[in-house]
Amino acid sequence: MVKEQERSQTRRERILDAAVAVFTRKGYRDAGMEDIAGEAETSKGGLYFHFPSKQALFLRLLERTSTLLIDRTEAAIADEPDPIACAETALHVVLQTFASHRGLTRLFLVEAMGAGPEFHATMLDIHTRFTALIAHHLDEAVRQGGIPPLDADLAAQVWFGALNEVVTRWALAEKPGRLEDTYPALRTLLLRSIGVAEGATFTHP
Repeated sequence: MVKEQERSQTRRERILDAAVAVFTRKGYRDAGMEDIAGEAETSKGGLYFHFPSKQALFLRLLERTSTLLIDRTEAAIADEPDPIACAETALHVVLQTFASHRGLTRLFLVEAMGAGPEFHATMLDIHTRFTALIAHHLDEAVRQGGIPPLDADLAAQVWFGALNEVVTRWALAEKPGRLEDTYPALRTLLLRSIGVAEGATFTHP
């Protein structure tokens, strides 16, 4: 039973990896389940056994990707005692991650907006999880006296909105530069928005 579950999980992961390649290459609307089955080297019946629809497969892929991003961010800040440095590190990790997966970034942020209400609900959940992570560290920075009192939830939404805009414009650009190169200016603007003095230095990756 355990081995069968492991084989099933392996097949699911292979299908998801294949879906990344197909969705990135063809876009959400033009990708077909038969394309994904072919990429995964499995039958359409085997594909539908694991994922009943293209939308279900896409949502699972989105959930897997967002969980990986948040886990990577949390791992990067786990041993950082300075809450402002935690927020900086989170920003840096997100930019690095998006930069290394431009096709997937474009797919999720631009091309898949017509994927249905379930997609929008999943995206809202991702936004909520990430802004909650930022808000937690901003609240902690206030508690430690590192920044003036503020509405951490609102500030986190502003941070997320700015990050989302920068990444989306990069994903849409015909000749994008290096996304990581936006970090210094974006860091300065965001820190200034929470009352951190110009020229303040904190540890970041």
